[in-house]
Amino acid sequence: MKYGAHCYLWSERWADDQIGLLDGAKELGLESFEIGVGDDVVFAPQWTRARAEALRLELIISPGGAWPLDCDLSSDDAEERARGLAWHRRQVDLANALGAPTYAGALYGHPGVVKRRRPPQAEYERTAEGLHALAEYATGQGVRIVLEPMSHFRTHVANTPQQIMRLIELAQHSNLFVLLDTYHLITEIRDYAEAIRAVRARLWGIHACENDRGAPGRGLIPWTSIFDALVDIDFDGYIGFEAYNSRLDDFAFTRGMFHNVCPDGDAFVRQALAFVKHGIASAERRKRAQFSE
Repeated sequence: MKYGAHCYLWSERWADDQIGLLDGAKELGLESFEIGVGDDVVFAPQWTRARAEALRLELIISPGGAWPLDCDLSSDDAEERARGLAWHRRQVDLANALGAPTYAGALYGHPGVVKRRRPPQAEYERTAEGLHALAEYATGQGVRIVLEPMSHFRTHVANTPQQIMRLIELAQHSNLFVLLDTYHLITEIRDYAEAIRAVRARLWGIHACENDRGAPGRGLIPWTSIFDALVDIDFDGYIGFEAYNSRLDDFAFTRGMFHNVCPDGDAFVRQALAFVKHGIASAERRKRAQFSE
């Protein structure tokens, strides 16, 4: 298992003066670090890469900064789909420059765009076409493309694991993988174990947080079911922790998080790591006991 965290636990926007956060992440016992990128996120990738490599910390990037609304692989407009592909290719170029092997997120559409209509048949087909082209381009750059379903409050395109798998099947490319976010899924599914098994062939990672986006544990997410399913499929991928630091002025509010679930990024990670590692270990013991009966 590889554990990581998003820069938003500590910082509103990645920049050259934030590089010290990589040292802090390593000291907390993390092996990966996720950086939110976008048109308003400007930094020298070679500096971040050099520090991450010195620390042996794997970098991941995902859209989080400015992302033009007219850059959307699922758009009805062919020009907007073309701009979307070009925009994502630039992020793949950035991932390559950073030495980050993964570009992850709701790349199939644009978070915040929710079209309240019955989806036309062509929407998935044209979105899959763009995903195929993006995956092919990323393959040449040594970057994997990871798709994250989000709740119906954030997107209408892909809310469930089954919808993500449908897009991947239509795209027909081996360089497309899945990230499940426990926070987003709670409004979309009823069985987390079933969700995990539905994507097992492409499952790259899990964003582990509570139903209120706080640190995992003591909420509504059925963690025992999740841990048992991960152990059952022999998952050995990425488990990341993501929230918005609620002590940074109005940062959390601008991100739509209106309660104080992450006032301290370090404390968030310590609690999350302890809870998830204990949960995985317990699930492994249950599996061994089951086979020894």
